[in-house]
Amino acid sequence: MRARPQVCEALLLALALQTGVCYGIKWLALSKTPAALALNQTQHCKQLEGLVSAQVQLCRSNLELMHTIVHAAREVMKACRRAFADMRWNCSSIELAPNYLLDLERGTRESAFVYALSAATISHAIARACTSGDLPGCSCGPVPGEPPGPGNRWGGCADNLSYGLLMGAKFSDAPMKVKKTGSQANKLMRLHNSEVGRQALRASLEVKCKCHGVSGSCSIRTCWKGLPELRDVAADLKTRYLSATKVVHRPMGTRKHLVPKDLDIRPVKDSELVYLQSSPDFCMKNEKVGSHGTQDRQCNKTSNGSDSCDLMCCGRGYNPYTDRVVERCHCKYHWCCYVTCRRCERMVERYVCK
Repeated sequence: MRARPQVCEALLLALALQTGVCYGIKWLALSKTPAALALNQTQHCKQLEGLVSAQVQLCRSNLELMHTIVHAAREVMKACRRAFADMRWNCSSIELAPNYLLDLERGTRESAFVYALSAATISHAIARACTSGDLPGCSCGPVPGEPPGPGNRWGGCADNLSYGLLMGAKFSDAPMKVKKTGSQANKLMRLHNSEVGRQALRASLEVKCKCHGVSGSCSIRTCWKGLPELRDVAADLKTRYLSATKVVHRPMGTRKHLVPKDLDIRPVKDSELVYLQSSPDFCMKNEKVGSHGTQDRQCNKTSNGSDSCDLMCCGRGYNPYTDRVVERCHCKYHWCCYVTCRRCERMVERYVCK
């Protein structure tokens, strides 16, 4: 019995969506680059894990950037784990790079966040490296054209966001522009979410000032444009993750576009994270869907948030245990200039999910 053409097409589409290989964030395996690898010769580029050929070429032609990019990969790992420490999905699978589980292989809400964070972080790291003088190919950001305001003057060394965005996008987007790397829908989703990460970084640029004047009068302030700490950008992207939009890949005019699944009368907004496939609840361990489960995860008995024992443990209950905490106490300042403290111990009751 022959299958209907429409059924075959639907099965092929579903298979394509489920097997979209996430080449785009395999470069996060750079976080495991050994310190012994000096990265001062072009042949070192071939020894780096998780790179596609276009990224290896970028490495060879911009060797001075690679220490910053390795640093960025490590920062993505830390920022993701920190942002989701209180959630059922705690971003632990990101440390499996470059061999991810399905939570990051497929077009999920979680992969949307990681793509956005990765794009923002690499640009953030490069922009900051320009400011600190670590990169010979760039320096401080340009002086803004608009006046700084009464009593202020532009000065200092601005974060070079334009250079960070340029070089960061070249490197992090390169895998999504390689032919035959997963479905077109996944490519569009990942490129869109990467741009959302960079857009969040642009929006985070703020005016920072330092006071000058007699006895701290602050009669004059020197100001520059700088980026916030990465954790603030990650927090913004987490908010977008929580309100992410599920999309479908369908024709609009002469081409296919990503459009909201439930509101397909409007295009996707440039500021919103999008995903193609729903995620599991991450309550139980199931490697087929990339879920580690929440058994033995610590929870907060008194919280009403996502880290509460009710939500974290998915209704299974929790076990209490007593933990001994050693901390500094009874600290005393001595003139001049040191502090002495005693070591105190106390017992704290904690809870883990059954």
